[in-house]
Amino acid sequence: MATPLPVVGEPRLDLPAPDVDAATAAAALLSDRTRAGILRMLADGPHCVCEMAAALGERDNNVSNHLAKLRDAGLVRAARHEANARFLYYERDEEAVAAARAALADVLR
Repeated sequence: MATPLPVVGEPRLDLPAPDVDAATAAAALLSDRTRAGILRMLADGPHCVCEMAAALGERDNNVSNHLAKLRDAGLVRAARHEANARFLYYERDEEAVAAARAALADVLR
């Protein structure tokens, strides 16, 4: 049986709406299993598309499309491999990831 809520009095109709734009944007990006997997993999360091595609069981172009969304959101960045410029390695932008984490934590507190 549910515990009844305490009586508060009159409804408060002047409450300000919380700013949850950053949290909903982060949640939308993380709601996709591939993007969430990519961000988790990149927590351990930079990886190229082919490595992430193999680990996630996805095609390279699919992972690239997801990386583009993460890059547009500022959560990841890319750099060419020093020895072989043919390979593009991705890494997380830890400052942006921390901001997304804080936005989600604020909503879920």
